[in-house]
Amino acid sequence: MPYCGPPPGADTLLANWNLDPLPVFLVLLVLTGGLYAPGAVGVPARRPAYATVAALGLAAAFISPLCALTVALFSARSLHHLLLLCLVAPALALAFRQIRLPNGAGAAAFAAMSLVLWSWHVPAIYSAAWNSHFVYWVMQFLLLASGFAFWVSIFRLEGGAGHIRAALLLAALAGQMGLIGAILTFSGNILYPEHIFLTDAFGLTALGDQQLAGLVMWVPGMLPLAIIAAMRLRRGWREVSAA
Repeated sequence: MPYCGPPPGADTLLANWNLDPLPVFLVLLVLTGGLYAPGAVGVPARRPAYATVAALGLAAAFISPLCALTVALFSARSLHHLLLLCLVAPALALAFRQIRLPNGAGAAAFAAMSLVLWSWHVPAIYSAAWNSHFVYWVMQFLLLASGFAFWVSIFRLEGGAGHIRAALLLAALAGQMGLIGAILTFSGNILYPEHIFLTDAFGLTALGDQQLAGLVMWVPGMLPLAIIAAMRLRRGWREVSAA
């Protein structure tokens, strides 16, 4: 059985809360770290706020009915990944900005995050994560850890050249999400047979659900990253030109 339990029906979805100790522990760990970790004393209220956002994102991903919905719908799985990469990971990076990474870590983190993101969409690996709770959590931790390192690097890139470099990394991530979205949207084949008999309860065919997952990668995934990348690029270009 997949980690988040049996697939819910549309009428039972809101009753499917996951109270497994592991995600509950992770949420409490992030909240405690944001409030009481070394360096928190004297830090403005933003750090606890960022930690709270990250904790709420983790709760939404692994405790709320969204967790159960990822079993029924692959489009919910795509939303789940975006929640981790584009909300939880940057919120953690802002909450724990005191963590130092080596020079050049941004490129390495981007490569690692890209590898994990694409791996999640390889049907054989997806099936392995579906059938094994251990593989599932390894993949989730790798996605979060690489995403955290990526966003720490992005937030530390300052100055004209730094803004341009951050823009390029963000644009590359947006491009990958767009490419994955295109593959999911335009593929005429069902890539993830685990969901074939589970989507009808939500009024979707398995192929329609897969195409919806592609749109999720495009609209809430690629577009905001592309906009942020353009803003960082514009700021960097102005600072370089003014220097």
